[in-house]
Amino acid sequence: MKMSFSRRGFLRAQLAPAALAFLPRTLLAEAAKPLGTAAITCEGSYPGHLQGICTNNRDSVYWAFTTVLVKTDANGKVMKKIPVVAHHGAPCYLDGKVYVPVNLAKFDDATSLADSWVYVYDAADLTLLSKHKAGEAIYGAGGIYYHNNKFLVVGGLPEGFNENYLYEYDRDLKFLRKITLHSGYTTKGIQTAAFNDGYWWFGCYGSPHMLLKVDENFSSTQKFVFDCALGIVPVGPSRFLVARGNSSCAQEGGCRGQLIPAEVNKTQGLSLRSVS
Repeated sequence: MKMSFSRRGFLRAQLAPAALAFLPRTLLAEAAKPLGTAAITCEGSYPGHLQGICTNNRDSVYWAFTTVLVKTDANGKVMKKIPVVAHHGAPCYLDGKVYVPVNLAKFDDATSLADSWVYVYDAADLTLLSKHKAGEAIYGAGGIYYHNNKFLVVGGLPEGFNENYLYEYDRDLKFLRKITLHSGYTTKGIQTAAFNDGYWWFGCYGSPHMLLKVDENFSSTQKFVFDCALGIVPVGPSRFLVARGNSSCAQEGGCRGQLIPAEVNKTQGLSLRSVS
């Protein structure tokens, strides 16, 4: 049997039940710890700030730092990183691939000067597999999520608008429809997206940052003061990981990222969880 360990003792081996009996209880607990039960700090710092995250629901986390795409293990140790064009937004994972919304031009421009795409990467080694034009996202593609056999792309919004726009694509990234979300104006539109517990969860900038909780049919929107604009991913019923980043990258030697467990809160939308 071959075993190796990360800096925090994360077991990297497939063990037979008989072998497990000989391992210390603390090691077994660490090896079995699922995503979402502890904070995760991404190793290293990067030129651009964190735009979003996703996981493979097991043992890998994918971080989009604007111009660098990073894959880490569940403890935040870097497994692979590649330079990418600006601006890579909040990604999602599906069947061994990482889908990333990309805008090569202006965000939030009322004259529609965005150049929106979805780039598809191999989740194992971050090889770029394909590029798909997403020109319908005319204010800039900034986030993507897959639910019910469809991708939903979110993104920028110019000032003066009283609603957000969502763009739905099929599994092959063929455009299906534009959805008008009667959310009121949110600063620079919607940055991140996730679906859990029968609702869409959208992270937005602002002072303060805002969370939109939207029913599956996009007919009812609740607004909360909660920050998940740098990343949100479900990790179980009523549970999420939400991202945080340092606000003074230049003064602090680069941009960093961390994931913190959160849970549904009836009055606050989401709240951070206390973890041991």
